[in-house]
Amino acid sequence: MTVKQLEALIPYLFLLGILYVFILRPQQKRQKERNNLMASLAVGNRVVTIGGLHGTVTAIEGQTVTIAVDGNAKLTFEKSAISRVVPQE
Repeated sequence: MTVKQLEALIPYLFLLGILYVFILRPQQKRQKERNNLMASLAVGNRVVTIGGLHGTVTAIEGQTVTIAVDGNAKLTFEKSAISRVVPQE
């Protein structure tokens, strides 16, 4: 490669660096946090689903989670439908 060819590559390498720092790295961080949330999900946790439903986890079976929402009402969701765990007060 000649010097001119290397000089032409510098802006592209710079753009790739920007892409990694501002797009790919934060996405990897969010995915890692999401995986940690799914791994730490336990019976008794209060959770919020992606639809905004609040409830308490009563059972976890593979990729499904059963949530008690009001007294005897229990709903079954995919684990991926859990948006967040509500902190204990």
